[in-house]
Amino acid sequence: MTPRMLPKLVTMTALFSNLAAAADEAEDPFLWLESIDGTRAMEWVEAHNQATIRELALHPDFEAIRARCLEILDSEERIAYPSIRGTMIYNFWQGAGAERGVWRRSRQAAYLSGEPRWETVLDIDALARAEQEQWVFKGAQMLDPEYELCLVQLSRGGSDAVEVREFDLVGKSFSTNGFFLPESKTRVAWLDRDTLLVGTDFGADSMTDSGYPRIVKRWRRGTPIEEAETLFEGRKTDVGAGATVYRNPERTYVMLDRSITFYQSEYFAYESGRLVRLDLPADAAVAGIFKGQVLVELKSDWAVDGRTLPSGALVAAGYAPLMEGRHDLCVLHAPERRSSLAGIATTLNQVLATVYVNGQYDRLQRFLFDGQEWRVEPVSLPGTGTVSIVATDDYSDRYFFAYESPLTPRSLYHVADDGGRSLVKSLPAYFDAAGFAVEFHEATSKDGVRIPYSVVIARDAKRDGSNPTLLYGYGGFEVSLRPHYSPTMGSAWLERGGVYAMAHIRGGGEFGPAWHQAAKKENRQRAFDDFIAVSEDLVARGICSRRTLGIMGGSNGGLLVGVAATQRPDLYGAVVCAVPLLDMKRFNKLLAGASWMGEYGNPDLPEEWAYLSKYSPYHQVAGERSYPRIFFTTTTRDDRVHPGHARKMAARMESMGHPVFYYENTEGGHGSGVTNGQRAYVQGLTYAYLLTTLRQDVPRPETQDADAPLVHPGDSNPME
Repeated sequence: MTPRMLPKLVTMTALFSNLAAAADEAEDPFLWLESIDGTRAMEWVEAHNQATIRELALHPDFEAIRARCLEILDSEERIAYPSIRGTMIYNFWQGAGAERGVWRRSRQAAYLSGEPRWETVLDIDALARAEQEQWVFKGAQMLDPEYELCLVQLSRGGSDAVEVREFDLVGKSFSTNGFFLPESKTRVAWLDRDTLLVGTDFGADSMTDSGYPRIVKRWRRGTPIEEAETLFEGRKTDVGAGATVYRNPERTYVMLDRSITFYQSEYFAYESGRLVRLDLPADAAVAGIFKGQVLVELKSDWAVDGRTLPSGALVAAGYAPLMEGRHDLCVLHAPERRSSLAGIATTLNQVLATVYVNGQYDRLQRFLFDGQEWRVEPVSLPGTGTVSIVATDDYSDRYFFAYESPLTPRSLYHVADDGGRSLVKSLPAYFDAAGFAVEFHEATSKDGVRIPYSVVIARDAKRDGSNPTLLYGYGGFEVSLRPHYSPTMGSAWLERGGVYAMAHIRGGGEFGPAWHQAAKKENRQRAFDDFIAVSEDLVARGICSRRTLGIMGGSNGGLLVGVAATQRPDLYGAVVCAVPLLDMKRFNKLLAGASWMGEYGNPDLPEEWAYLSKYSPYHQVAGERSYPRIFFTTTTRDDRVHPGHARKMAARMESMGHPVFYYENTEGGHGSGVTNGQRAYVQGLTYAYLLTTLRQDVPRPETQDADAPLVHPGDSNPME
């Protein structure tokens, strides 16, 4: 190619690019709403925010709900959840006077006494004011066991991308000339005091199509990151790659992982300057390393050395034999019918595992290893409910766990080295639960499978279909929904006559990997059928009617309720669709969407678009049908699920004559806000919407004068 040919080539490339863009616009007239900060798009967002506020913020209960939610979120009676770091307890706290939060610490003895003496380590509000930036604290990785240095992760507006800065925990200040990584979806780990293992945006195609690092480097203190040594490179089509350092008392283990898809990975041990791939199933997940044993969760049956280990099992695999290509395996937990592993953690001498049983409650057990044999022991609990392991310590057998049920406020317990248990703190009763009961039912899905769900309902509630009922669901990525105590839902919804239901549909992980895999890719419709079946069962039992039934879901759950609303609009009176995934034709081209093709499929393949197109809400909404007035919420700074999904769906529905409510917080990441004030405001709007649409005894408010000035949390300037 000669130099004089280049201008013509550039012109032709631009022409084809413009033609392609025009074709995209013709196929999708709302493509312009994918411009996250575009002037036209943001004008659309603000106009819709104002319209929603003018109507929902005038509901007679809105201000009371918003104020009560903020009171709960700011309450000093909340539990300060601990992280164990040597003799100190660390905690991140948001509340009155700490809108963006304060990272603080207390001596463990004082914390356990119930009177912690908190010492501020890093004030995020002060940092935001000083640097004129909307910083959000995203955690810190400490260098153990000394705990003198850490890597603080800061996000602008709550996005997943973070800036990483080295922080001196002794001097409580950012280290002069310390490690620093600019904003990116970074994975980083301490190898030692002067060395990091880093996956970040190194430039030159160093990120995957999903927006995560594909290269892992070893970076030594005092050297330019451009000179960091490359340890591993994945492919651009992978989800991502990263390194994990397990620093145990007996030794340090370094593991690199390559996520090929969301559910398939390769694991490499890094020993003496070389990488050794571990012979594990591609869909298995490494949950930790304990006393020379690699803890592995199986997602499918594993045929190995003449036997088959079952899907859903927790397996201990000897590290040394794996390094030699051999298998020394022990099944610690085998799956039971209608149960699944809910959580795994380690201390110095025990592996802790919670087991979720029958969609109703948890068991907690511990596994002990003497170097030759394993034994399992049950851990006694305060009652029958949900248990979560909150914090553990690799250098002792101390740990904290939380216990709760839908009508029992959460309590935090401490377990000492000798196994003794003590209550640290309990939440107060934020709503009066005395008149309510929890019921467990099952619905029959379209293919005959029994789908469990729970209901929190007043004991004296009539079964005549009159109860305003909110059904929540998720059904994806092997995420288990577990019964829990929700102070804001209880005070905003239950105390106002509402019923709350939770569906344990396929696609989730409530009953192990098979429950999830039953609704992946071409079988996704099963999750939607399950949710619709639970909806119909609630109506059939007289708990609610179609007019008084509302549904709610966020993220993948936003897709769930979006599909339910477009497939069965006759079944619902209200739909809350939060930070949703809705355009299944373009989801893999937006932000982290490419990483989810292992869950949903690839819309660029005709055979997979064939089934995706059948339920994609953005493509299934029709002008001739009647829909409930859906409430869409999202955030501008969500860099996981693109806000364009909610924007475009709302715009398309309006263009067809279907009114909607829409609210977009201008910061907040993949959630409802970064401050308690923002979260309370969104909850106020949400429950005002549900009361407006589902409760018949509250008059619908008049719309406020369109010229009246309005202020909402998205307008606030945290620097002032």
